[in-house]
Amino acid sequence: MKMIYWISTTLTSIFLLWSAYSYLYSKAAIEGVRALGFPDFFRKQLVVLKILAAILILVPMVPLYIKEWAYAGIALFFITAIVAHTAHKDPISITLINVVLIIILIISYIYLHKNNIGV
Repeated sequence: MKMIYWISTTLTSIFLLWSAYSYLYSKAAIEGVRALGFPDFFRKQLVVLKILAAILILVPMVPLYIKEWAYAGIALFFITAIVAHTAHKDPISITLINVVLIIILIISYIYLHKNNIGV
């Protein structure tokens, strides 16, 4: 069961770190955030929060209550992405990717508690 936790948590963290990197260095991602109507400071804020969230869910010594806040924040990232892309009338594939990411996040969260990971 720990394998399921680590695979789902690692996949979530990799996506968050890739997304944060894209928000900093990819002109397409930067323009995409602007096209969704978000100000530039919000993009930079998301970079910091995504990196922090990825670290918090990966490091085993982080207290459980802090990990739970990180999971809530990550869920909010994905839900906000679904709402923003739907409102922008982007392809359904973007929404489906975010739904899959939410499912992976839920699996990680469930197995976090099943394995009693976090102090």
